[in-house]
Amino acid sequence: QVQLVESAGGLVQAGGSLRLSCAASGRTFSMYAMGWFRQAPGKEREFVAAINGSGGMRSYADSVKDRFTISRDNAKNTVYLQMNSLKPEDTAVYYCAAEYLGSCSYRHTAYDYWGQGTPVTVSS
Repeated sequence: QVQLVESAGGLVQAGGSLRLSCAASGRTFSMYAMGWFRQAPGKEREFVAAINGSGGMRSYADSVKDRFTISRDNAKNTVYLQMNSLKPEDTAVYYCAAEYLGSCSYRHTAYDYWGQGTPVTVSS
């Protein structure tokens, strides 16, 4: 069993930056690929970014590529999402997720564990 706890999101102006973190319980964190997803009001949950267990492979949604960076610190059991040049359309609840022995899947159904979600609001 893995428990995931995201840091608080927040309100930021367009063009600003925000870093989310997600702390995982357990001693096998490096065996899990980690992903970030988001869900805006009235929309389906969508893939944002993912990173494999070692941190050597990453993938991004086209909508966030070159603006967002996913990283992880296996010694701290934590995954991060650095969000730069934020846009109002980035407004959503952001979720981190863990996939055992995963490979950066963009499909939310591939993930085994989910955090509770944290809201991010980008004002124009």
